[in-house]
Order: sequence, then structure tokens, then C-alpha cells
Amino acid sequence: MSENRGLLAGKVVLVTGASSGIGAAAARVFAEEGAALVLTARREDRLAELAGELAAGGAQVAQLAGEITDGAHVAATVALAVGRFGRLDGAFNNAGTGANPVPLHLMDDEVYDTLMDVNARGVWLCLKHQIAAMLETGGGAIVNTSSVAGVVATPVAAPYVASKHAVVGLTRAAAVEYAKHGIRVNAVLPGLTRTELVEEWFARYPGIEQQLQQAAPQSRTADPAEVAQAAAWLLSDRSSFVTGAAVPVDGGATTI
Repeated sequence: MSENRGLLAGKVVLVTGASSGIGAAAARVFAEEGAALVLTARREDRLAELAGELAAGGAQVAQLAGEITDGAHVAATVALAVGRFGRLDGAFNNAGTGANPVPLHLMDDEVYDTLMDVNARGVWLCLKHQIAAMLETGGGAIVNTSSVAGVVATPVAAPYVASKHAVVGLTRAAAVEYAKHGIRVNAVLPGLTRTELVEEWFARYPGIEQQLQQAAPQSRTADPAEVAQAAAWLLSDRSSFVTGAAVPVDGGATTI
């Protein structure tokens, strides 16, 4: 393992949705904090580019492209961690998707199905296989990415809100079930974060960025690395008495 004395030194951590946004930021932050990494995402080229960057910086990293909704792929990522590094200490289940704002009564059924499949079932599959591996080695820590929409409702986004509430429910259920086995499970609830998808959204709806920033307590959006830093702490031993928590990383948005 790395000689790094960072927050995650000596730990093996799996990151889903690692090719961009919060996932890519997390991979970089976790590497800086000393973790050995297993990265997965749909976009193989972007994943390979990131893995190469981290390896060039001295990180131990393995990668496997695939769909988070494919149970066989999820199992394979866990097997890669165990096969390459001997165990799985932590996981950041960050892969997810969104949808264009549409009133509930006009939303296509397919949009609901996709959001629930990726955002909720994807986390379910990750938990299932990651927990099984951690039980074999005495415990670990898992962080799931929900959203502020996991604890509050927002208009014209009903399926997204439902899927992110489901992530919080899965997090709490797993935390209670496996606490006595040395496995901690928490969630981060990002507010508006400047990812590629959000940048595209801002471009599609002129004026919405300024409107949202004016309404936010800190009057700004988050950098993906700010969410990644919160996840790093939750994965580290410094949060050893924290489990079942849904931690807002939202600049105070859920307080108003």
C-alpha cells in the first residue's frame, strides 16, 4: 500500500460513476488521501484517462468499465478489488442519473423506470456485493450519493426525488443491519454541484444559474471536490461513530 499518511492511507476504495463530476473528483481526492482505488463507470475512454492520470501520480489504481445496473458487472468490480488488493475497505457509490424537469402528470413512464433503475437499484446492487466482501474481512465503510432531493421535495422532478429518497432509505436500512458487523453506511446529500451535467443544464436554461445562486445561503454552487472531501471523511476512521447518516453537502440549502 501507499506510504501516504492521508485520511485514507492503506485503504482499498471502490468508486462508481468515476469518469466525471463528483466521481472523478472523488477518485482524485481519495488518491491524494492515500487510498488504493478501483474505478468503474460507463465511459471506458474517460475511465482509462483518469486511471492513467492517477497512476502517473503514484496511486495504485484498477479500473473496469460497465453499467452499474448490471449485477454481474458490480460483482466483478468487487472481485477486482479483492483480487488485486486483497480486500475492499470502502466504497463510494456515486453513479447516478437525472432527467429534464417535467410535471409529474406529463412524465414518461420510461423516465421513472430509468431513474429508479440507475439511482436506486444501482445502489442496491452495490451494497449487496460490497457488504458481502466486507463481511469476509471484518468490516468497512460505504458512502452512497443521494441528493438534497433525498430529504426534501423539489418540483417537476418527482421520479428523481423518489429515487434519491430511496437511496437514503437503503443507506439507513443497511447501516442498522450491519452495524454490529463493523460496516458503516452513510450518504452524502449534494446540493447544486458544478458537474458537466449541471453545466449543460445551465446552458439549456439561461438565467437559472443566477436564480439558483441568489436563492442559496452561500450564493454559489459547489465544486465536486467539496462533496468528495465529505465522502472521504465518512470513509475514513475519523468518522468511526457515524453510521446511518444523511449528510448535507449543500451550502445550507436544506436549512431554508
